[in-house]
Amino acid sequence: MNITVIFFLGLIIALIGVVPPGLLNMTAAKISLKEGYARGIIFSVGVCFIVFLQTYIAAMFARYLSNHQSVVEILQRVAFVIFVLITIYFLLLAKSFQKPDVEPLAKSKQSRFFQGIFLSAINVFPIPYQAYMTITIASFGWFAFDVTSIVTYCSGASTGTFVMLYVYIFFFDKVKDKKFTSQKNMNYIIGTITGLVAGVTFINILMEL
Repeated sequence: MNITVIFFLGLIIALIGVVPPGLLNMTAAKISLKEGYARGIIFSVGVCFIVFLQTYIAAMFARYLSNHQSVVEILQRVAFVIFVLITIYFLLLAKSFQKPDVEPLAKSKQSRFFQGIFLSAINVFPIPYQAYMTITIASFGWFAFDVTSIVTYCSGASTGTFVMLYVYIFFFDKVKDKKFTSQKNMNYIIGTITGLVAGVTFINILMEL
């Protein structure tokens, strides 16, 4: 598979994973609003450094699982159920979302970098998410578990994460009061994304029957 395609697969998958408002992107936006864009960027660089390592760990785990197909099949079915439940929750059940009021704890650029590393390190969701997505794209023949492909994919994932944090940093203040960022619409966006992932998972399960 062309490394350019693998890079953009990693970028797009990471983008999707960071779209929902969460601690990392909301903290990046908060820092940029209170201390300026530069400090928000430094924080985001720290986040992406850890995202690269987490994605690499996820790819290694996925490579192991790819040699144990029975385990992969079980995980696919579990993931399908989870994504369906998440979709139902955000489309039908989710209530209002409270934007986290994250107060900046430090002032230096270096501390913002390490704050990004710390918060990203305690956010372990990317590991199972990327492991599952890596197995999925590999099952379609879009990804191979060689060193070049893995490093390229990890680079794409880091870039995709940075792009979405960049969007939050530079545009959140301008669009935070707009209609599409209301809780109802945000829930629909998240629910639609997880619904699409559930659909891809279901298709993949059917193809393997």
